[in-house]
Amino acid sequence: MIRSLKTAASGMYAQQLYVDTIANNLANVNTTAYKKTKLEFQDLLYHTIKASGVVKSNGVADPTSLQIGYGVRPIASQKIFIQGEMVQTNNQLDLAIQGRGFFRLLDENGEEIYTRDGSFKLSGDGSMVTSHGYKMEPEIIIPSDAVTITVNKNGVISVIVEGDNMPLEIGKIELTNFINPAGLENLGENLYRETSASGEPLINFSSNLHIGVLHQGFLETSNVNVVEEMVNLIVAQRAYEINSKAVKAAEEMLTTVTNLKR
Repeated sequence: MIRSLKTAASGMYAQQLYVDTIANNLANVNTTAYKKTKLEFQDLLYHTIKASGVVKSNGVADPTSLQIGYGVRPIASQKIFIQGEMVQTNNQLDLAIQGRGFFRLLDENGEEIYTRDGSFKLSGDGSMVTSHGYKMEPEIIIPSDAVTITVNKNGVISVIVEGDNMPLEIGKIELTNFINPAGLENLGENLYRETSASGEPLINFSSNLHIGVLHQGFLETSNVNVVEEMVNLIVAQRAYEINSKAVKAAEEMLTTVTNLKR
């Protein structure tokens, strides 16, 4: 009975983390380019009371074993980098990536960080920056007299300045990819950082086509499916309730055993 208490308690803890993960996904349903998180579980070690294949005195081997499990534990939370839908904004500085790529940024320490949030702004010196002021890498500076800004699918940026009808190419946005995007460190603020698990950034200097293409005037939405998350929430709630009933049943059985001496 003591084992069952611990086993059921591990199930309650696992479902609690599952609900926390679902709640975070639902909270970010309107977050630009948010990627949903999937929680993964693993069963714990087993106590083997009787092993399978053991030959008994009559020469017959047991076809199955007798094992009792010790519960469950969460082992990983993985970002699912499925493409989100694109919503049109008609903002010249809004960019959506169609594909697996990431925008390269520089943080306040000059280190490279990455994002799929393409809602860029202009800083006081004309640099393209995120909502938190992180500059794009390589830096893109828009002339102060630019009338229109055009970004083609390959990331080439052209502007038309006041008094001139000829487009002027001023730079190129270089997208980055990773062998294992799920291994990136989540920093919050729609930002990621490279880790040994993600692999080194793969930068395509000549063409972004195999990493992704850009759509100007669009933003990528969250890839959270509200209906799916609500179903998962119901499943997690029911599993939590069942595990709590297992704890209660084990406690009642222990009470019965304790009362035997009376």
